[in-house]
Amino acid sequence: MYRQPQNLPDKFRYLLAAFRALGVFLIALLLVSPMVKSTNYQPQKPLILIAQDNSQSVNTFHPRDFDADKFVDELAKLKHQLGNGYEVQEFNFGHDLNSGLSKSFNAKQTNIAAALRQLNDRFVNQNIGALILATDGSYNQGADPQYEARNFKTGIYTIALGDTNAKRDLLIGNVNYNKTAFLGNDFEIEVLTQAYQSKGETMHLSVTEDGRQVNAQIIPVGNDAFKKNLTIKLNADKKGVHKFNISITPVKNELSTQNNTETIYVEVLDSKQKILLVYDAAHPDISVIKQAIEANKNYELKTSFTADIGSLKLSDYSLIMLHQPTAGSFVALKDIIAKTKTPVWYLLGDQADISNFNTAQKLTNISTTRADMQEVFAQPVPEFTSFVLSDSTMQKLAKMPPLLAPFGTYTLPATTGVLFKQRIGTVATNYPLLLFGDEGGRRIGVLTGEGLWRWQLAEYAQYGSHHAMEELFSQSVQYLTANANRQRFRVYPSKNVFDEGENVLFNTELYNDALELVNTPDVKIELKNTAGKNYSFLATRTGQSYQLDAGILPVGEYTYTASTTLGNRLFNAAGQLTVKPLNLEISQSAANHQLLRNIAVQSGGKMLPPSQMNQLADLIRKNENIKTLVYEDRHYNDMIDVKWIFGLIVVLLGLEWFLRKREGEV
Repeated sequence: MYRQPQNLPDKFRYLLAAFRALGVFLIALLLVSPMVKSTNYQPQKPLILIAQDNSQSVNTFHPRDFDADKFVDELAKLKHQLGNGYEVQEFNFGHDLNSGLSKSFNAKQTNIAAALRQLNDRFVNQNIGALILATDGSYNQGADPQYEARNFKTGIYTIALGDTNAKRDLLIGNVNYNKTAFLGNDFEIEVLTQAYQSKGETMHLSVTEDGRQVNAQIIPVGNDAFKKNLTIKLNADKKGVHKFNISITPVKNELSTQNNTETIYVEVLDSKQKILLVYDAAHPDISVIKQAIEANKNYELKTSFTADIGSLKLSDYSLIMLHQPTAGSFVALKDIIAKTKTPVWYLLGDQADISNFNTAQKLTNISTTRADMQEVFAQPVPEFTSFVLSDSTMQKLAKMPPLLAPFGTYTLPATTGVLFKQRIGTVATNYPLLLFGDEGGRRIGVLTGEGLWRWQLAEYAQYGSHHAMEELFSQSVQYLTANANRQRFRVYPSKNVFDEGENVLFNTELYNDALELVNTPDVKIELKNTAGKNYSFLATRTGQSYQLDAGILPVGEYTYTASTTLGNRLFNAAGQLTVKPLNLEISQSAANHQLLRNIAVQSGGKMLPPSQMNQLADLIRKNENIKTLVYEDRHYNDMIDVKWIFGLIVVLLGLEWFLRKREGEV
């Protein structure tokens, strides 16, 4: 094109030719769809985490020259001392982890392991340079912090607060006891007594039952770090709930008297409720169920093969549990299932006969064409109202490993009470996992999955106890066997001793003449403390029963009375409960600096006293392992997605056209 025109200067022709050649080249290049590599570099500053113990013990047991407010101010200066080369995040902890530093020191529990775990979970895969842990090393909740600290892949610098010298104090360290006893029997309580800096003193311990002394002990204190376990035998001479106060007489100059007293409640029963678990083949779930139920001393569970039930007197049992009932089980128990009012709890699994199960009860129907099982997680149903499980138990069970449930379609009537639905992977379904209901005055329970042994192992691994499993089975059995005691009006707190700051919860059940649950009339509940202050409530109707959340009540002893009218008959119920102060933070006055030293050494950090906190910034700056990381991010994109190339083509061709137009060539 630019070889012929002679009226254009050579340099001008070459420039226009270059514009056109470059534009055509770019267009041709786009046609072959080449890839373009782009690289970004993202620097990430080292993250310095500060975790400050905000529990009462830090500001209660400390050296004379320790100023808590000044200490927090000095700790806050670390962010400015490190400068812009570091990102500093500040937290405080007691029972839970909270953002920011705090001067309140009002946490009544200390869980160092939980704070470490939450920090590690929150900042996983980030550039954590160092963790600064300021605490006295004393903890009264959770696991040993040393094990959780091993999960940190960075140095932990501990600031050793508190005083390692124990203060003068007498206290009740722990009380072990069974919550139930049986009429006419002796029962034992085990009391751990402790004394610090009190050598030569005499400890006077007394046990009173409803204000009457039933036992007294005199214990000489032989050293300054004294501990002794006492086994005290008491007699269950009267049916009902009995309150026992265990107290140690204070001595002169004692640090605290709040930890000198403990209150326990023991329910005296005529006899245990008997439960029968019938199965055709051995299974690890059977042992788990037995342990969970017998943790409640009200219940005695007997296991039996289906073939052996002919030798049992089935009328002695308040509940029959059928574990994976086969066709043979349904034949052997046909009359019991069809004709009696004994509650039944079906526990399904791979060996269960689904066809006979669908016929035997009307709570749910499982439609399946194959004998496959599928993994299902527990999805709590907030609307469930038949009984109450604590929030911690519901949260724990929702995190448990999956159970195995029959594959199929589940249908159920609208009146059925579902405690847990099935969650398949991340998909929540309406299929029931654990449900309860009433059929003609007999209560029925159905667990559609097997694998409870997984739950037991997982709960112990994560929380160090089986409390959630025990509460689940205890409350479930209590609901299923409620008709057996023929008590028409029942009002009972979820437990007899509540911790300070804990919501006081009540369950209420009212039965008509046919022993069917009703909640038509109002139920009034009144609480009265020892100071004479009254709290009046109206129970809330939930499902077929009642519930009451009385909220947080002041520390003290309470009696409660409840009343309602059904037809022309008045029903009353009464009882007592205690809201006790949390004394965990004053039960151990000596700081545990050895724990802090071990954590620092195993992580490659260092333990410092508060007076040397000003060295922290230099220690962190001199640590060669704490440095900014630069992350390289590479992307490959089609050239056709690069927008500026289109702009360049338009500019080149447009400029060429404009110059040619100006020279009269267009």
